[in-house]
Amino acid sequence: MRRFAPRFLAALFLTATSLLVPATAVHAAAAPCKPGSGVKLRGKDLTSAPLPADLRCADLTGAKLDEVDLTGKDLTGAVLRKASLKEADLGQAHLDYADLRGADLSEADMSQMRAKQADLREAILTDAEAVQAEFPHADLTGAILTRAVLTQANLTDAKLVDADLKDATLGQVKARTADFTGATLTEAKLTQAHLEHAVLKNADLSEAELTQADLDGADFRGANVDKASFTQADDVDLTGARGTPVNLPDDAAGLPTAAEDDDYRDGDRDTTPAAGDVSPVVKKKPSPALILVLASALGLSVTLIGWGVSHRRGKRLAAEMAVARRAAEEDVTRFGEEIDALDFEMKINQVSGPAHEWRAALDAYDAAKQALNVAQTPYDLGAAATAVARGRRALHEVRSRLSPGHR
Repeated sequence: MRRFAPRFLAALFLTATSLLVPATAVHAAAAPCKPGSGVKLRGKDLTSAPLPADLRCADLTGAKLDEVDLTGKDLTGAVLRKASLKEADLGQAHLDYADLRGADLSEADMSQMRAKQADLREAILTDAEAVQAEFPHADLTGAILTRAVLTQANLTDAKLVDADLKDATLGQVKARTADFTGATLTEAKLTQAHLEHAVLKNADLSEAELTQADLDGADFRGANVDKASFTQADDVDLTGARGTPVNLPDDAAGLPTAAEDDDYRDGDRDTTPAAGDVSPVVKKKPSPALILVLASALGLSVTLIGWGVSHRRGKRLAAEMAVARRAAEEDVTRFGEEIDALDFEMKINQVSGPAHEWRAALDAYDAAKQALNVAQTPYDLGAAATAVARGRRALHEVRSRLSPGHR
């Protein structure tokens, strides 16, 4: 998890010698501004004009930036509403908290772009390349992402309600708790996608490819899964879904399976003599060979039952660990976001926090991540919870020292 940029750490150490004092000039220069309060470029054609050095929180509403090289640019908090960025290069650009409502990003290169909590409602990303782009908590309601490439992108907790993702490539995408309600995912490639607890209600997944996708807790109620492929997908539960999916795993739940054909066994035949048949019925004793076969089968059955119980117990413990780990990861992620949000707030207001408590919060965050990396059992995850609790106490102290009476 990438949370703290070098500029954040630099700002932290600038406050090490001064507690509860106004930000220095250097700090003020590096602080983020309020969205849209930066340089005014509304409606400008910037396809051939030189770009300003500082584009953070710039007002670029309706600006023309087609094919412009914005590689690595810091556009944090910028307003790009209805801007044209066709074929623009936004690789590794920073657009956290940016307003891109209705922006046209067709065929843009957004590889490794950061757009945490960005507003992309009804934005156009047709044929865009967004490999490893980060959109956690972003709003892409109604966005058009037809044929977009989002391989390994981060859509954690993103909102994609009614979004058009037809024929999009979402291999290994991280979309835990993302909301795809009513989205169009026809023929989308979701191989090895992380869709744990994602909401896919009333989404169109017809002919989608979900090979080896992780679907633990995903909600498919009302979704169209006709001809969708679930080869080796984990935790498939299609309760309430419509259509006929293919390649379902044996342990898939939620859809009725075809009844197996009855075998025609000799024991099922009617051996009652017909009327008028006076042939004696000869009752034979089971042969020793048959007895031996039955005994062997019984022993094998007992062995298999024992193995099955043990296997189920192991699988249950593994599932419990997965649930506990996921909860711990989400808690650590939220803690990181709390630090990030408080840092953003302080920089906007140009105030500094106590360096000792900040360092304690950062150390606790690092300790929590390390605990997650080495945890093997739910008990081991307790170290991460302890570190997070310690870090939140430090954050509480920072907030209390930033009250109006202490500024």
